[in-house]
Amino acid sequence: MLGFVTCHAFQAVIGRASRGLDRQAQPSLRRRARCGGRPESLAGDHRRVHALPRVFRGGILSSVSQSSTVPWVRVSEAPAHVGGSIEVRGWLMHRRSSGKVQFLVLRDGSGVLQCVVGRNDVAPTVWDLCDGLTQESSVIVRGALRADARAPGGVEMGMQSLELVALAEPYPISPKEHGTEFLMDHRHLWLRSARQQAILTIRAEVIQAFRDFMDHEGFLLVDAPVFTPNACEGTTTLFETQYFDQRAYLTQSGQLYEEAAAMAFGRVYCFGPAFRAEKSKTRRHLIEFWMMEPEWAFATLEDVIALEERLVVYTVSRVLERRRQELEAIERDVSKLERVKAPFVRIRYDEAVARLRAAGHAFEWGGDFGGTDETVLSEQVDTPLFVTHYPAVVKAFYMEPDPTDPRACLSCDCLAPEGYGEIIGGGQRMASLELLTRRIEEHALPQEAFEWYKDLRRYGSVPHAGFGIGVERTLAWIAGLDHVRETIPFPRMLYRLRP
Repeated sequence: MLGFVTCHAFQAVIGRASRGLDRQAQPSLRRRARCGGRPESLAGDHRRVHALPRVFRGGILSSVSQSSTVPWVRVSEAPAHVGGSIEVRGWLMHRRSSGKVQFLVLRDGSGVLQCVVGRNDVAPTVWDLCDGLTQESSVIVRGALRADARAPGGVEMGMQSLELVALAEPYPISPKEHGTEFLMDHRHLWLRSARQQAILTIRAEVIQAFRDFMDHEGFLLVDAPVFTPNACEGTTTLFETQYFDQRAYLTQSGQLYEEAAAMAFGRVYCFGPAFRAEKSKTRRHLIEFWMMEPEWAFATLEDVIALEERLVVYTVSRVLERRRQELEAIERDVSKLERVKAPFVRIRYDEAVARLRAAGHAFEWGGDFGGTDETVLSEQVDTPLFVTHYPAVVKAFYMEPDPTDPRACLSCDCLAPEGYGEIIGGGQRMASLELLTRRIEEHALPQEAFEWYKDLRRYGSVPHAGFGIGVERTLAWIAGLDHVRETIPFPRMLYRLRP
């Protein structure tokens, strides 16, 4: 657990960056009033210590673990060792000195620890080594832990020894404002910031919540392939690649394969990446994103809507329970998440169109909702909103027709509140072989490519339903982010392939 990244003292690292980009302000700039003295330039320190070896003697981890007489402890576990001595291995976030005392703030991926070094408490060589450390230098420190309510996490180390593993070059993400493109170009380093660590920790919790929920509901994880011979969501957004002497495509969805698995196991789900070659440059679009997709034999539209509702409620409540401090660290208004309770509002597509028109949107029946339309609808409620029974022409070829209205299909989208829009899409799948064959033809898709899929209707067809929930859009809503680019470690967008 990212314990100390989320303590109140460390929230100052984030500053006022609640929904935008990380301001990259280092904690020293926020805490100097408490500790005294101005933060010293780490870039300048690098010039002063250019003569130091790149790897300090004795800093090789294997030899340290053999010679150390104190336990190597993660920062998150440090409070349990107050009164004793420990070893911490990590990176220098910032350093400052008052002349007689130096304050080193380290991170190790699990939290942040302040180390206090007195000039008279260590050998001159150790003092000089501390004095020359640069931002992001990797170090090993040892010392005694003591409780201090002012320190990050409520504990600090009285440092007794220091080993330099590697002296960092001048760090490009300096303690100042940086633009979006600069930070994205340095995404491999930006991940080290407190805000990004908090966001990605919440991401991990969301993913684990998805999987734990489905396992508890009796669904079996069945992996779907990434290379596919045919389209699932539409031929215009496919990434084509050569598969030896054949053409193949990167998967848009694992749904068709999960339908096959559902006929074997009853309840299944897959979790993995999906790829859409959509030339969309919006705050909601990624070219590569991650989805969880359950499929359920003998289930109806109503069954999967109820399942979606339980999943969303469980995920939000779990994040609030286990990652509240991370949410507070990125300044998410958790009171809005606390309102996410069942039952969610449900409206049909027809009513959604009426609501848009009442809001001044000249929307015509039969069209699909764009991002602006979804924003208007989802801003009208405090909890997620289900929109059902879309026109068949705007949904995929495999959707079961609405028996009460031939123009519509048994589909459902879940729109996240606060204007975040669609996070889930799903519905009941077509059970009739004859109707499926006709629908494939209407969509100008090759029948031969879907013969295996049609076999599912030839051999014991049953009503079945499912949905896909996107990790990044769900995380953007839960974390209160303005853009999905911060929801994935290395985003792939229309004009972004690197790093």
